[in-house]
Amino acid sequence: MTAVNLDKLDLAALLCSRVCHDVISPVGAIVNGLEVLEDENDASMKAFALDLIAKSARQASARLQFARLAFGAAGSAGAQIDTGDAEQVARGFIQDDRTTLEWSVPRAYLPKNRVKLLLNLLMVAGATIPRGGVMAVEQTGEGEEIGFRIATCGSHARIPPHLEGLLAGEPSEGGSIDAHGVQPHYTGLLAREVGVRIALALEGEGVVIATRPA
Repeated sequence: MTAVNLDKLDLAALLCSRVCHDVISPVGAIVNGLEVLEDENDASMKAFALDLIAKSARQASARLQFARLAFGAAGSAGAQIDTGDAEQVARGFIQDDRTTLEWSVPRAYLPKNRVKLLLNLLMVAGATIPRGGVMAVEQTGEGEEIGFRIATCGSHARIPPHLEGLLAGEPSEGGSIDAHGVQPHYTGLLAREVGVRIALALEGEGVVIATRPA
């Protein structure tokens, strides 16, 4: 199967669409909350609106901070990223009343594309537990062989259709990449950039995602 070779402008546009998709919901909720504050006199409704605004603002901020590291430049060429910062944005993005993140990656400065790969792998892992659950991430290997292993466990855990192909750079049905598929496609690009491949396997009540030397 012919590998996908997205035009750089198309890749940038699709990634922007993905970020907007993730942020539009909490931003819309903030707007709705402000409208309630303007139109309602009931104290309980105003309290509800303020709670909605605060919660949605935190969610929007968490998603933007995560996107900045996962998709952004995060420094000049050759820059490194603190895995402690990666953990912080990952917890803000992933942890909620349905999903728990168990982080076992040592704090260190790693090349930015390797950390970006880790964050994108977490997004991929989230797609394997659509109803929430537990996501456990750990580092494997050392030095130039550093990799990651993410084990998910949750109700109705599965490997989504076309996910493995998108990670491998293969076109999905129809031969194109859309805003939904661009994130796993980008994850595959990062994996190939740092010299690893991504393996997925069903294991028990969850899925294991691991990087292997290419």
